[in-house]
Amino acid sequence: QVQLVESGGGLVQAGGSLRLSCAASRGTFSTYTMGWFRQAPEKEREFVAAISWIAGRTYYTDSVKGQFTISRDNAKNSVYLQMNNLKPEDTAVYYCAATPSGRVSRASEYNYWGQGTQITVSS
Repeated sequence: QVQLVESGGGLVQAGGSLRLSCAASRGTFSTYTMGWFRQAPEKEREFVAAISWIAGRTYYTDSVKGQFTISRDNAKNSVYLQMNNLKPEDTAVYYCAATPSGRVSRASEYNYWGQGTQITVSS
């Protein structure tokens, strides 16, 4: 069973950058598509980005295209989310997740989830 642990969250001013990391333990995740989701207070969890294990194909929700970059290092069992030009509306708990499915934007398709890391962007 894969276990995921996120790190890198925190408080940042608008316009700043953060890099989230997600480390997988207890098994390899090289055959999984890895995704990032976020959930703001009183809102549903939403898809942010994903990266496939084949050729590292990437997927983004429209609101973060050009702003966030997802990457992975299978040798380190890790996935990353580089977030630039952060805005107050990016404030949320960010979750790392893993899925064997090709439906990368659906939270229900993900088998494994991390505990989440808080990102707070001040204006």
